Amino acid sequence: MIRTFCTALFSLLLFLGAIGISPAQQSWEKLHTTADLYEAHPEILRGIFSHLDLDLPELAAVKAARDQGDWVEAADKLLAYYAHSPVAQSLARDLPARGNGRIAAADTILQDVFTIQNVKGKVPILPDGHRDWYYKGPNNDREWAWLSNRHSQLLQVMDAYFETGNPVYAVYLDRFMRDFILKSMPYPAEKGTESIWRGLEVAARAKAWTRLFYAMNGSTYLRPATRLLLLSSLPDHAHYNRHFHGGNNWLTMEISALATVAAYFPEFKDSDAWLDYAIGAMTESMRDQVYPDGVQTELTSHYHNVSLHNFELFQSICEVAGRELPAFFPETIQRMYGYIARAVRPDGYRILNNDGDRGSDRELILRGADAFDRPDWAYIASNGKNGSLPSDGPSYFFPWAGQLISRSGFDSLAHWSFFDMGPWGSGHQHNDKLHLSVSAFGQDFLVDAGRFAYTGALAEKFRPYARGSQGHNVLLLDGKGQGSGPTHASSPLDRRFVEITERYDFGSQSFDRFEGLEGEVSHSRSLLYLRGKFWLIADRISSDRPRTVQALWHWHPDIALQLQGLEVAGSHPGGSLTLSLVSRPSDVDLRSIRGQEIPEIQGWYSPEYNRYEPNTLTSFELRIPATQTLVWLLLPRSSSSDDTSYRARVLSETDTYVTVEVQVGRESWELQVPYYDRDTVAVSEVMR
Repeated sequence: MIRTFCTALFSLLLFLGAIGISPAQQSWEKLHTTADLYEAHPEILRGIFSHLDLDLPELAAVKAARDQGDWVEAADKLLAYYAHSPVAQSLARDLPARGNGRIAAADTILQDVFTIQNVKGKVPILPDGHRDWYYKGPNNDREWAWLSNRHSQLLQVMDAYFETGNPVYAVYLDRFMRDFILKSMPYPAEKGTESIWRGLEVAARAKAWTRLFYAMNGSTYLRPATRLLLLSSLPDHAHYNRHFHGGNNWLTMEISALATVAAYFPEFKDSDAWLDYAIGAMTESMRDQVYPDGVQTELTSHYHNVSLHNFELFQSICEVAGRELPAFFPETIQRMYGYIARAVRPDGYRILNNDGDRGSDRELILRGADAFDRPDWAYIASNGKNGSLPSDGPSYFFPWAGQLISRSGFDSLAHWSFFDMGPWGSGHQHNDKLHLSVSAFGQDFLVDAGRFAYTGALAEKFRPYARGSQGHNVLLLDGKGQGSGPTHASSPLDRRFVEITERYDFGSQSFDRFEGLEGEVSHSRSLLYLRGKFWLIADRISSDRPRTVQALWHWHPDIALQLQGLEVAGSHPGGSLTLSLVSRPSDVDLRSIRGQEIPEIQGWYSPEYNRYEPNTLTSFELRIPATQTLVWLLLPRSSSSDDTSYRARVLSETDTYVTVEVQVGRESWELQVPYYDRDTVAVSEVMR
């Protein structure tokens, strides 16, 4: 029997050696103590000390043990130091009393089921007991793998532990960290795009791990071996973010992570150099990626907020480290807050544009209002419940971003529109210049299609639609959509294209880069919003030959539509929006499309990543001989409106403007809408 056992053991050792796994590595789950880690991975434990400035007086005992060759003792003294370091005293959380409470969302994570961008997937376990950190989720989506490696789920579990005191959550944190760090080795020390070693994931982990390391200070559930593994890996994360970071919002995330490690682990000998580099890179990037009007150059609401968050984080890190930033840094953060405060919809949700999501900015704006003592922002975000009435507005124009935000007021039922007159954007762009979104009575009516997904099956199906002109409220000419435009503005948009008065808003711009289109053509769109009443849109197509024009208007999924003649009536319990083609060209084909997949994708809406549903497109298609103007009336009416009658007609048209008469109930106006220049705007009320 002894011979049989020895033979079996010898065979096991041969097998483990053949696949490169030592017996100690095979039992990674049992690495608890410093001695366990040193026995299994002596090179990892010794490597920690190569990153430390052991000449620091506070690390004298650590250095003495290291110099004597007692690596286990040196590591234990290092952990003892971190248990009482100045940073630990400021970031540690009071450990909860032991409890048995449970939180359902965290319990799901305990089963290795992660919800990433609204998609739930269970991470497989490999034969060596490690999770498969390259798993791409149920939709085989690289984004799923990337985001699952940012470790936000760790923070969710940690919060559950502090809320309940249940040790099952703390034990999971310990095993999760040990699993990941050992499986992620060796650090490749080169720029990567795969699931583990990519810049955004490296950055997010460094921030999450720092919070966890100090928050769990004093907890016996986070084992010494796990703490040491974390200390061994953080310098690799800092090295990656220092040498392989990207630009734009990527840079803000990655460099703020570099600063996090530098500021909260000043014992690393490269920390001062990391922080010097981070300050230089971040301040230069802020100048490059934020326009003077406070808008981040990607011109995407979602990524504007990402950059804002990381600029704020960086500023707070520098405060902790006692490092001063130039005055323009907090001033730029304030301008970025000012943008989202003024652009927000009446219901508190941000613009849905480019690769953005329709998320709420209300709490973010209120936080900024408090931080910068801006009661006017609080007034906007709270619909007048808090703060004080702004001295400007209610409409705003951002000249570098080229975005016109029109409002009837600051109340929750106000009219709101977003008119895109600016450059293409420096990242995450859609081909949607001159797009218009409209909300009223707390409800979206005309919408952007959204972003759907970046990778995987959903992206393969919907990504061209999301990025293309066909998913936006623009014109297609001869079936062709827009091409890419200038990525950056070199100067603010000339004020002759915009005018905001107490009575009305006007904006106008043109676009002429249509993909694969023969001949010469340009599209100019002018918006005239008569405050509290309606929008007039003048689309001027200047062409050297006959064209087929398709005007696209996408409606929110909750809007019920009726089509009659050249009119589309969209209704909701709170009110309605009537879209009417005022100019009367011949042979207009008006049709609606909802949730179409064949012959092409059309009529779909994605309010946030990995979420989508059918919505209705109304398409006006016609043939024009050459140059022609299409005039649209967008008439909002509340559900309590008594008189729903209206009439609109074109009175005259020249090469520079169109004159329109609009009658709503007992009120009537004559409006002159220029195609290009605000100087010929005229609005007069007609007495009846």
